[in-house]
Amino acid sequence: MSAHPGAAEPPKPPIPGVQNLIAIGSGKGGVGKTTVSVNLAIGLTQLGCKVGLLDADVYGPNVPLMLGLRATPQALGERIQPLEKYGVRVMSMGFLNPGDKPLIWRGPMLHSVIQQFLRNVDWGELDYLLIDLPPGTGDVQLSLIQTAPLTGAIVVTTPSEVSLEDARKAVRMFEQVRVPVLGMVENMSYMKCPHCGEQVDVFSTGGGRRTAKEMDVFFLGGLPLDPQVRISGDTGNPVALAGENNPHARDFLALAREMTARVEQVRGERKPTIEIAD
Repeated sequence: MSAHPGAAEPPKPPIPGVQNLIAIGSGKGGVGKTTVSVNLAIGLTQLGCKVGLLDADVYGPNVPLMLGLRATPQALGERIQPLEKYGVRVMSMGFLNPGDKPLIWRGPMLHSVIQQFLRNVDWGELDYLLIDLPPGTGDVQLSLIQTAPLTGAIVVTTPSEVSLEDARKAVRMFEQVRVPVLGMVENMSYMKCPHCGEQVDVFSTGGGRRTAKEMDVFFLGGLPLDPQVRISGDTGNPVALAGENNPHARDFLALAREMTARVEQVRGERKPTIEIAD
């Protein structure tokens, strides 16, 4: 998966109608990557953005559960129509392989389904298409990176050293294949005791910010370990729906703002310099 310095990269055709393609990854599972993806998508809609969410975690597609979606997408001609919930257009392997039946596929099959989800789904006009990746640095990530014009990537971690070690690998993967890292999110950063309000550092704290600084990566923010976030996800009513005035939702809307600012910064850095002749 290494990129050769100085080698010309083949052009990657855009996804029609999609302005920004954002990958959301993690070095390991269990860090809340899908929770972040779902609530970030809803946070972006509350900022007035048109948003799609592609659940590319084909082995553990939890987006349908977290959004309370149980329907089956229909085809219109040769185009698959994404489902929509809370203003977010959604596609997931969970719609095609529901329940607890395992998906046992090899690399070429994964490549095929990711391409279909990207290019055969009628996403329409979107400001952002978020892609919830599987954990790690495997076939799905490679298929996506090699064929889709990613605007940038977000890496989700917890503050524990085990999680940070794998998060560094994810950051290096994106850097190696020349995908801009928009930033790192520290999930489960702390928990507030419901009785006394004291902050409890369940998985340590501050490791994400420290690691981002060490790797010269932008720190997008920390999110608490919040029982209400878990309850909302399990019942298909993501906490970000509660809006700006809700303390459980506020951090996700702040994350959405940080991400949009970083996207504008990265896109600005990519603009070619135009020299004006004297």
